[in-house]
Amino acid sequence: MTTPYPNAPVSSGASVSSGAAVSSGAPVSGIDYDGRPVLVEPRIRRLDGAVREVSVPPLAAPVTHGSLADLPFDNAEADPGAIVLSRRLPDGGWTDVTAASFAEQVLAVARGLIAEGLRPGDRIAVMARTRYEWTLLDFAAWAAGLVTVPVYPTSSVFQTRWILHDSGAVALVTETTADASAIGPELQHLPDLGHVWVMDQGHVEQLADGGAQVPDGEVAVRRGMMGPATLATLIYTSGTTGRPKGCALSRGNFLAEVDNAIELLYPVFKARDEEPSVLLFLPMSHVFGRMVAVACVRARVRLGHAPSLAPQDLLPDLAAFRPTCLLTIPYMLEKIYNSARATAEAGGRATVFDRAAGVAQRYGEAVEARQTGTGPGPGRALKTARSFYDPLVYRRIRSAMGGRVRHVICGGSPLGRRLAAFYAGAGVQIFEGYGLTETTGASTVTPPLKPRLGTVGWPLPGTRVRIAADGEILLAGDHVLRGYWDPQAGGVVPATQDGWLATGDLGELDDEGYLTITGRKKELLITAGGKSVAPAPLENWLRQHPLISQVMLVGDGRPYVAALLTLDPDGLTHWRQMIGKHPVPPELLLDDPELRAVLQRALDEANKMVSRPESIRRFAVLPGDFTEALGHLTPSMKLRREQIMRDFAREVEGLYER
Repeated sequence: MTTPYPNAPVSSGASVSSGAAVSSGAPVSGIDYDGRPVLVEPRIRRLDGAVREVSVPPLAAPVTHGSLADLPFDNAEADPGAIVLSRRLPDGGWTDVTAASFAEQVLAVARGLIAEGLRPGDRIAVMARTRYEWTLLDFAAWAAGLVTVPVYPTSSVFQTRWILHDSGAVALVTETTADASAIGPELQHLPDLGHVWVMDQGHVEQLADGGAQVPDGEVAVRRGMMGPATLATLIYTSGTTGRPKGCALSRGNFLAEVDNAIELLYPVFKARDEEPSVLLFLPMSHVFGRMVAVACVRARVRLGHAPSLAPQDLLPDLAAFRPTCLLTIPYMLEKIYNSARATAEAGGRATVFDRAAGVAQRYGEAVEARQTGTGPGPGRALKTARSFYDPLVYRRIRSAMGGRVRHVICGGSPLGRRLAAFYAGAGVQIFEGYGLTETTGASTVTPPLKPRLGTVGWPLPGTRVRIAADGEILLAGDHVLRGYWDPQAGGVVPATQDGWLATGDLGELDDEGYLTITGRKKELLITAGGKSVAPAPLENWLRQHPLISQVMLVGDGRPYVAALLTLDPDGLTHWRQMIGKHPVPPELLLDDPELRAVLQRALDEANKMVSRPESIRRFAVLPGDFTEALGHLTPSMKLRREQIMRDFAREVEGLYER
């Protein structure tokens, strides 16, 4: 077993029941001080012949003192001129921010927060899209000894009030005046909330100016009070059902997560052939975005923020910033692929695109085979074909991402083997991950040297993954939360049992320890015939179809499985154009025989993956898409199944009428 840190502890894993076997699997990648990849053997534990637990020792030594508050100041001392962030300008351009400048800004805002009377341990809520001020406030609040509480800017007034009240937030920073005005009538119900500041009104800059009289030493004292165990943030789960819970994450949770992620994903954070950079456009209210922002500051990787996911806004940001890595979800990668194919088809080049896609997929699979020792890698003919199609297809896809993207960190739901192989063959390596808010982000990640397409990889170094008897995924490691916030119980209540967090997700570990997500424990459908069906695999497969936007399987207590489908507007417009069908009212299109035939063929292909009792027998096309505004999706694009079932009860009943 090799580790780049001679003094880093090697995790021995949990105790194993009598009769269990322990073996070493294939290696995980890391990088040593000289920039050379190193290998760490994961420990695989079997019980009755099945893999039940996999653990990987940490690649980074645990942090025993200091906290997140120190990162900007450590960077400024180590390399004051390093470009650590870029700030988006109103005209669409970007201005670089050095480590020294960022530390000065963090210090100034921290002094301003202290001048306003905020005390160590106070909670400060931030309600904004992904922008530079979010990261600035995060580190300034930590330097002042505060706890940040993210609030999605799309949250309803009721949701915002609940989070502010439950967390006991004493201050709120909103992006816009409209956000602040919306919460105005609720202030009478929020006795702890004494400050409301608005980014667009220049209040962050005013905070920095207002703290001029606070000595730097006061911030230094507060930083010195903080350690790895100090609470860093309360992140409220978006909640697919029920009220959201506040996940209490410590500064040590973040450091354990990002330090090991930086070492494992060295192509992203330690690239030597070009300056690494990350453009963050997913919500910073979600742990995924926050974790990567902290990792970039920790590794001094240039970080940019893009506030909008709308193509007309995001594409110019990608072109101007030109990142080397993107953080995204499968839905966006599916959209990029489908849009590229639709454009090719509209230009009469569909055959060329499809051939190029096949070559890329085979190339990606061949590279995977070489890395895992199951094949020789791409042959000469495949290399030649890939070179031929690169300027015709692959370069266009990379250009849509800014032109320099070589790596994508993808999470939220499984991407699927086909698309992962395609992007790998097109020159964009996908690092899939799996994790929860409760685990400060990723708990498993694709290891760069040993990818297994279609899986979510191995445990992040320092993590243990166990599969319970009922198939539930259990997680343990220093990145797992302290507990859930419960003001009625006086603070934080434990979330783990014997060190293990029950995720509610279902999964399988293969013989080499790679994890595959098979569904949610609470989302299992049990048909009237007693067949248990995990909806996620079929839903994820169907969502890749260019005509389909969202899918939800139904069938709990019913005689068979059925599906609710929503249509992708861009895909639908393209399909109409290609077959010469004129636009018609949506209610008439739902029963269009040609459209239903195309969708039925997609279902037939999906059904080949499952047994007859698990297959989709009927489907309904809904007149509109599932949206967060209507309560059908969480901010992280997960289905709110109970709300969908309530809103479309009539359509569901229609699927079972004879």
